[in-house]
Amino acid sequence: MDPTAQTTTTTTQPPNKILENLKVKIAAANLPPDVAEKIHDEMTRLELVFKTGQFTVEFDRQINYLNFITELPWNKAGQDILDLNRAKQVLDKNHFGLEIIKGRILEFLSVMILNHMKGQVAKQPILAFVGLVGSGKTSIAYSIAEALGRPIIRIPFGGLGSALQLRGESRVKTEAEPGLVLRALKRAQVKNPVILLDELDRVTESARADIMGVLVELLDPEQNMSFLDHYVNFPFDLSQVLFVATANNTGNIATAVMDRLELIEMPFYTDEQKVVIGRDYILPEALKSAAIDPRFVQIVPQVWLNIVRPLGFDGGIRSLKRHIVNMVGKIARQLVEGAKGPFIINEQNVQQYLAT
Repeated sequence: MDPTAQTTTTTTQPPNKILENLKVKIAAANLPPDVAEKIHDEMTRLELVFKTGQFTVEFDRQINYLNFITELPWNKAGQDILDLNRAKQVLDKNHFGLEIIKGRILEFLSVMILNHMKGQVAKQPILAFVGLVGSGKTSIAYSIAEALGRPIIRIPFGGLGSALQLRGESRVKTEAEPGLVLRALKRAQVKNPVILLDELDRVTESARADIMGVLVELLDPEQNMSFLDHYVNFPFDLSQVLFVATANNTGNIATAVMDRLELIEMPFYTDEQKVVIGRDYILPEALKSAAIDPRFVQIVPQVWLNIVRPLGFDGGIRSLKRHIVNMVGKIARQLVEGAKGPFIINEQNVQQYLAT
């Protein structure tokens, strides 16, 4: 009997073709020697299974595993853009004010640049931005990645319920998956991305101790050179990853993790600052995203206070962004329905644009 007739693989390709493609991927993957040796053994076993024609779910699982291994950036690093003036321009473009925070980021990058010039890797604490929801913590991390020219992958910790979600599960388990950290590396396709550990304080109470234990290993340069994901079952060098963290507060973060973080407090925004952020940053971006010519939209200066504080004081800017995006959405609908504009938002009609 043709062995391909018995396959239970989820792909439409015949198993012999799958194996051929996998061999090509393995040969091109530039795997570390110890990993390459083990993967060669795994491929040999797969070929024996193929020859017997006894295909099982395990065959599929093994194919998925080998594909994941070959797609990890074992030896592929991206080239940093180490230009302090450019970094300053990126920070100023993306963020109004925050001069102390921007200054600290530029100092952090300066140490990276000096170490790079001497062929060294800078050993610095992990920057951790702490503050209210909507205070700009996450967007600051994205700006750091943009300044360096690195891809950024966000790992959300809100509701994280098991350390295995970070570290992966052993393939002994039928439904085993790699952990969030190595999945982030696979998505980034370089071994030196920015990984954003978002909302460290929001993990579930029952799993907090175990998750904090994995975090200590992730953030410790003496340990993360050989991070072991249980699914991959080979140490992976995370020493070139730039970790950045955020938290709403530090009360639920373990002391051992705190020792590896440099806490940077995000400020409250005043109404005056939020007017500038809304007018000069959020509104232009929202209009661009909606493909609306900004010349068609005018907001009378006096109504900006209604926009930044429609429901009382809020120190963050998340609700401000939501209100402006909703306003732009209403203008977009009017345009599609035939209105010609220009659209002038004033004290008489602002509430109809703010209504949700």
